[in-house]
Amino acid sequence: MSPRQPVLDVAALTAFLAEVFPQVRGEAVIEAVGPCTARLRLAVADRHLRPGGTVSGPTMFMLADLAFYVAVLAMIGREPLTVTTNLSINFLRKPPLADLIGEARILKLGRSLAVGDVTLTSVEDPRPVAHASCTYAIPPGPRTG
Repeated sequence: MSPRQPVLDVAALTAFLAEVFPQVRGEAVIEAVGPCTARLRLAVADRHLRPGGTVSGPTMFMLADLAFYVAVLAMIGREPLTVTTNLSINFLRKPPLADLIGEARILKLGRSLAVGDVTLTSVEDPRPVAHASCTYAIPPGPRTG
């Protein structure tokens, strides 16, 4: 049996986020979505740094949260009230000052919950810099693609 395919593509997701979540405009670019997956790129800038010359924890948390949100929306459609119920992140190593990639994957997509993880890497080093476990609540009702 083949996995379910996304109902929203990169262009539709980008437009939808601009419409309902303009606060994240310019923070990350959706590079790809697939069956229960999403890949986002964060162009690291001075506003993302913390003392000590590294990407801040809140910036990495935001990328992980946004990547999982995009993965879920890609699969269920335009449902802006899909919300984080839990996100636990482990910071594994200091990332270099380079773009970060967030690779999200949904491990279980139910009617009311989505569970999965996000691995963050740097474009300069394939070793993970952070790993997040995520759970999202999906509101009841019909979905719009």
